[in-house]
Amino acid sequence: MSKRVLQFGTSRFLQAHVDLFVHEARKAGQDIGPITIVKTTTGGAREGRVEALGSGNGFPVHLQGYDNGRLVDETIHVESVARALDANREWQRLIRLFVAETEIVVSNVGDGGYELVPEDRQRPKSFDTIPAGFPAKLLALLVQRFEGGGKPLLVLPCELISNNGNALRHILEDLSFAWGLTVAFEHWLKNAVMICDTLVDRIVSEEIKPIGAKAEPYGLWAIKRESGFVPPFKHPNVTYTDDLEPYLRLKLHILNLGHTYLAEIWKTEGRRSDEIVREILMDLSVKNRLMRLYNEEIVPGFAARSIAVEATDYIATTLERFENPFLNHRISDIIQNHAIKVERRMVDFIAWVRGKNPTAKFPGLEGVIRNQGR
Repeated sequence: MSKRVLQFGTSRFLQAHVDLFVHEARKAGQDIGPITIVKTTTGGAREGRVEALGSGNGFPVHLQGYDNGRLVDETIHVESVARALDANREWQRLIRLFVAETEIVVSNVGDGGYELVPEDRQRPKSFDTIPAGFPAKLLALLVQRFEGGGKPLLVLPCELISNNGNALRHILEDLSFAWGLTVAFEHWLKNAVMICDTLVDRIVSEEIKPIGAKAEPYGLWAIKRESGFVPPFKHPNVTYTDDLEPYLRLKLHILNLGHTYLAEIWKTEGRRSDEIVREILMDLSVKNRLMRLYNEEIVPGFAARSIAVEATDYIATTLERFENPFLNHRISDIIQNHAIKVERRMVDFIAWVRGKNPTAKFPGLEGVIRNQGR
């Protein structure tokens, strides 16, 4: 039986990431999918997208940019999505699919998607009644699956939240306790429902209407193996690992930190308001400063954690992504929440490195950090 996937989220990111990877695995003859997409939010902003996804006609994903020095400009017609539905209007149908057919759950419901809506803290009078927020919806569906036979389930959250799998599990367990669910259910949730931490990394720059997306060639889905984990499929962009931290650190402290460093230069030097990442790097003085930061502070920092080679390789990939001729990434967007980003991307990096090398020096990073107090 095919490993059917239930995907919570209709975003263009998922179309160009999970949906594309599953499509390519299926084309290679692997037993994965098809995918049923579920819209979890209320409101009609994405009604047309749900209808188009549910047609079963597929959608284009246009990959543009550099891949190891090779310019890529190709369109793939993704055919992994078989159905789409609106949870708020088709709850009973969703229950049936979740209980009887689903083998794998994927989610990408945004940074605020894990927040509990106040009314969801109270146990529903009936689990046939749809809760408001995503965690409560998922828990109600899990209760129905347990009562319908309790088949094991693999959950792969893709939200950009640190330790997203553990975070989601804790929310579900706390909510299960608040609802007064049975010990038998809690035992099943702990032992039969595997929820993995994952990291996703791909810039999806534009949507193609009504469905489809434009994205860079680079893509990574790193999935942390839990005890008893069996990889659901193989794909060159999907990595299964016992340790997710190196992947998290590379993305956060090279790609994301590089963006923040460029945003700091853009802000302090009063550069053009509509400047994009590719354009600021055409200024060789800026590019040289970024490379000096990478070579003199970032790579030695990763070396203290024994991943200097990986950091060097990732920097080369990052520069290709920054200089993508098809990607118009405005620095005015990157500068949003700048002080918080400096804290997470620079201050945390220094603390992480000094945990191994207390005397490590970071003049460039500390200069940016000092500027935040002005």
